[in-house]
Amino acid sequence: MSGPRIVVIGGGSGSSVLLSGLKRHTSDITAIVSMFDSGGSTGILREEFGYPPFGDIRQCLMALAANDEIGTSIRTVFDFRFSSTSSLKGHNVGNLVLAALTTAHSRGIVGAIEELSQMLNVAGKVVPVTLEDAHLCAELEDGSEVVTESAIDLRGEGSPIKRVHLDRQAAANPDALKAIAEADAVVLGPGDLYTSVVPNLLAEGMSEALRNTPAQITYVCNVMTKLGETSGYDAVDFARTVYEYLDGRKLDYAVVNTQSIPGDVLARYRAEDATPVSPGGSRILEYARSVVHEPLINLGPPVRHDPVKLASLVWQLAVSRTRMAEYSPSPVASGD
Repeated sequence: MSGPRIVVIGGGSGSSVLLSGLKRHTSDITAIVSMFDSGGSTGILREEFGYPPFGDIRQCLMALAANDEIGTSIRTVFDFRFSSTSSLKGHNVGNLVLAALTTAHSRGIVGAIEELSQMLNVAGKVVPVTLEDAHLCAELEDGSEVVTESAIDLRGEGSPIKRVHLDRQAAANPDALKAIAEADAVVLGPGDLYTSVVPNLLAEGMSEALRNTPAQITYVCNVMTKLGETSGYDAVDFARTVYEYLDGRKLDYAVVNTQSIPGDVLARYRAEDATPVSPGGSRILEYARSVVHEPLINLGPPVRHDPVKLASLVWQLAVSRTRMAEYSPSPVASGD
């Protein structure tokens, strides 16, 4: 398979959904993955042994793994998680394999990813956004600060997030910058805004690379809000936040779900104070040149983007941009 070179930036389950659908269209995919997770099995391995965070890397590798019999079997094993009450403390088998490969390989986590990619016959590449150690922090509107990604992710109610930042400088992985420079299309999201998508933009050099790329940049807006992170946000708020962390680089497309969610499904989210993200108004065009409204969800549980629908839309947008570049005698001007 061939076509536009697509870079997906994010991490965790959000990127995994898109990647699992996108591999049906192309193998020319680079997943740039956040490296600031600090919870669960990943957090234990990071704190106790000094390993880099493996969780988001593992999920993206699993999403891009071949759907053949071998790939499916390995994916089942690697997704297995031991009981949190056992001596293995809830560790995920895939994380433990990555830990072993990182230790054994002379190139550390980069070599480990390459080895596991070959085992899984991965379609595309998975690239850490940085190879340096840093923690995610959130400054709240009341002036207080929350330190570590897991603390931000699990904090629940409280003062809204004002901004997120890293506790120390972390240079972007040169492989991530190279992928962006060579991309035809870059997709941000879907995923938790402040703990999956925006953290990638905090690695030194990432925002600049995205501001300067001629590639099409698409942001996939979340389907549901998240308590303590995006409570009360509509699609305009999501797009504005990404625009701000890109230092004013306007998005080419903002993708917004319009599919309604049945009341019985929404009832499951009431305990989490999560609500559907409304499309908002025309103000979104202050931050994106175009907005795409489509029914894009799988009702789960949980409620998420449907991998086939979302990947098909992202692919269509990327192909249309590539064809325009191939056949237009000169660049097409657009207003900001």
